[in-house]
Amino acid sequence: MSCIKNKYKKRILLLHGGWKGHRPNDFANFAIKKLVGNYEVVRSNNLKMLNTNTLSEFDLILPIWTFGKISSKEESALLDSVAKGLGYLGWHGNASSFLESRNHKLLLGGQFVAHPGGSDVHYQIKFLNNDPIVKGLKTINVVSEQYYLLIDPAIKVLASTVINGGESYWLKGIKMPVVWKRQWGKGRVFYCSLGHTLDIFNNSTIINLLQRGVCWTLGGTQKDIMKIKKLI
Repeated sequence: MSCIKNKYKKRILLLHGGWKGHRPNDFANFAIKKLVGNYEVVRSNNLKMLNTNTLSEFDLILPIWTFGKISSKEESALLDSVAKGLGYLGWHGNASSFLESRNHKLLLGGQFVAHPGGSDVHYQIKFLNNDPIVKGLKTINVVSEQYYLLIDPAIKVLASTVINGGESYWLKGIKMPVVWKRQWGKGRVFYCSLGHTLDIFNNSTIINLLQRGVCWTLGGTQKDIMKIKKLI
């Protein structure tokens, strides 16, 4: 069942593409199976979907997209649609989407700049349990890329980690957001930096986190979010 009872079924636009190293097609399959399969999903690898008329038909956009370029019209349509109430949920490579678009960085609330230590860093993620999205989630340990990001101070941080540093030893000990949310006009924006490889999602806590993120970006209340059950 979907997280929000409504007179119509929520519609989600799943965009996947960009750099193939992040396996956008495989992650799109994962998203449909584990995160948004209970909703009406339109799947596309064409950025021409980013226009006002098309976006007005959806409740949430889920862009699985690394690098790439969007035109000024596509950028304006995306930002305006979110401001009018379209939800936006991204993870991992989304913090490197459309590098030439400063407005996309502003919308998302952060920008990837490095993963010191490489792709196999052992680190902890601590959840800040003052928000329904992460309420009750326990500290987890992961082995993956640890994202170092430039952060908009206007975001609400939901989870954080302590940077290992690796070869960039001077960064060791820095507290870094991993998950956050923000408001963009009437729209809700959620981001999680995890997701370099699919095996990170073998962790049921991360699955539950993303399911709650979907629910929240679709307008879910605290009661809706706390009803989310693990689907794995």
